[in-house]
Amino acid sequence: MDTNDIIYEVENGRARIILNRPEKLNALNRRIQQEIHDALWEADNDTSVHCVIIKGAGRSFCSGYDLSGGGNLGADRDPNKTYRGSRSFDDDTWQLERMQQYLMPLFDMHKPSIAQVHGHCLAGGTGIIGLCDLVIAAEDASIGFPPARDLGVLPITTWLYNAGPQWAKRLILTGDTVSGADAAEIGLVLKAVPADLLEAEVEQLADRLAMIDGDLLAANKRVINLGMELMGARTMQRVAAEIDARGHLAPSAKQWVADVKEMGLHEVLQQRDAKFGDGRARVRGPEIRDEHGRLVD
Repeated sequence: MDTNDIIYEVENGRARIILNRPEKLNALNRRIQQEIHDALWEADNDTSVHCVIIKGAGRSFCSGYDLSGGGNLGADRDPNKTYRGSRSFDDDTWQLERMQQYLMPLFDMHKPSIAQVHGHCLAGGTGIIGLCDLVIAAEDASIGFPPARDLGVLPITTWLYNAGPQWAKRLILTGDTVSGADAAEIGLVLKAVPADLLEAEVEQLADRLAMIDGDLLAANKRVINLGMELMGARTMQRVAAEIDARGHLAPSAKQWVADVKEMGLHEVLQQRDAKFGDGRARVRGPEIRDEHGRLVD
């Protein structure tokens, strides 16, 4: 399949989807999301594929959504029509729901998906791993949702199901991050391994899945996911889009937009996060910080 921002490859019973915008830390724009969507359904339709691995090229898994506006498609729009923007609450919700649909195949497809997480996994990147069936992270990965500090709500919300309500609140209310090792301890990811062993850990798991009948993999994934749906997991995504749109009405979110226009995106993000020091949360033991807000080990 033709792609610009991902690498898609199939071998030995697995498909690999590699986010390939390393200069942007694999930030998500509409084009890469469309390519992920199409690759997932291609893999699900290919009977030689027993599982999908999704990972990132370069220094990070995914730094979130690309807020610079590049690669957002739309060249085929009819100039004689008026399309939705984000002028109203409903427009904003509609845009967020459409964005969700690019990634929901990770949950809906019949084949199991494995996220291979290294470096930064922030904001929209955590939405990707939240929809994957299995997540294996490097111990030193950084996972979190910093936009909760001034912009909105995670529009793909599964942390409640994986980490429980208290840790979901601890991280989302502050926008703090946890290491891959700590994420494994609270259930946000399946497990964490040293960074140099991450690829081997993921590939050996794919080897095991490749030995299982694809129809049985689908049946066993489906029964667990249906159980999550009975607990509201699928409906929660629609709710999350609406609540994110509500968050965008907060005074801080409106100020964020104005500040970006005046100072630029990079400067605004730097100023926001500087107040939080290293931005880390600690799972075990007290959070003792130095005068700069950095955790003291």
